[in-house]
Amino acid sequence: MKIAVFPGDGIGVEVIGEAVKVLNAALGSSYEYELVKGLIGGAAMAACGEALPDRTIAIAEEADAILLGGCGLPGDETMSSDVSATGALLKLRKRLNLFANYRPVKPHRALIGASTLKPEIVSDLDLVVVRETSSGLYFGLPRGISALPGGERAGTNTLTYSESEVERIARAGFELARRRTGKLTSVDKANVLESMVLWRDVVSQVSREYPDVALSHLYVDAAAMELMRDPKQFDVMVTENLFGDILSDAAAMLTGSIGMLPSATMTYGRKGLFEPVHGTAPDIAGRNVANPIAAILSAAMMLRMSFGLEEEAIRIEQAVDRVLDSGLRTQDIFTPEGELVGTTQMGDAVVAALV
Repeated sequence: MKIAVFPGDGIGVEVIGEAVKVLNAALGSSYEYELVKGLIGGAAMAACGEALPDRTIAIAEEADAILLGGCGLPGDETMSSDVSATGALLKLRKRLNLFANYRPVKPHRALIGASTLKPEIVSDLDLVVVRETSSGLYFGLPRGISALPGGERAGTNTLTYSESEVERIARAGFELARRRTGKLTSVDKANVLESMVLWRDVVSQVSREYPDVALSHLYVDAAAMELMRDPKQFDVMVTENLFGDILSDAAAMLTGSIGMLPSATMTYGRKGLFEPVHGTAPDIAGRNVANPIAAILSAAMMLRMSFGLEEEAIRIEQAVDRVLDSGLRTQDIFTPEGELVGTTQMGDAVVAALV
């Protein structure tokens, strides 16, 4: 097993450090594996002058899976995605054809009270957002900021999908729904956007191959409302890049903290990139307060989805459950009855809880 480890920026360095600690403890000497570290984002810009160096691309291409802490720095919003730290992740997804992002939303039993929604709304919640991640508004052309004849500026982004791009992400959603409860919700904006008219049509066509999966369509604004009103009505949601980005972050807060959710972004087969849903949070970087659980659970997803190590993945997930049941809490999920710990202490506790 060859695993690329890209800590990235901000708290990525800290949380990936804890994820690697847990990964090493879970695998021990039972498996032969290699961890190859690489630079991406702001860290790569500081060391190499570019956010996605050729060396990092080579490491990623040679690896069986990638564990990533996150990319992004303050000021990225003023830079072109071609050169920004955040843009490095977009380019890596495109380069490796990582088109299907899986974001499970399942609150831990010990943290039901941490959600801002009523316990009866979020208890027993178990859904997955399947987000398309290599096309759509984040990649469409033309894009950029241009000058209008009168001197005023105009910003342009293009939302484009081909039939094949919609078809492959639809299949990812249907295949997952088939393995779960047989229910898929496709989220679009077909009442306004032609690209989403195509989306809905293609998803409907693909559905004919999955008669055992019940398909429903929902506009993204209605989906956002229903996600807050009655999230347990959903099982698998499949959607466009931007819509999936927003909806999955909103869904993360159903669990009490965005610091709790892992994700996997897959290409065809088993190769994937695994990362916490949260960002780089530079305001708390280096203070030993970040929650490493999303990164640790991302490592568990990697063992399951890229290497088929179901038992080891379950061991890590159960260790996280034990730690949370014991009352240990990082700052983002702290409640008065819990015990406040830092990033490294939480990682150590998960290692100690492995059985």
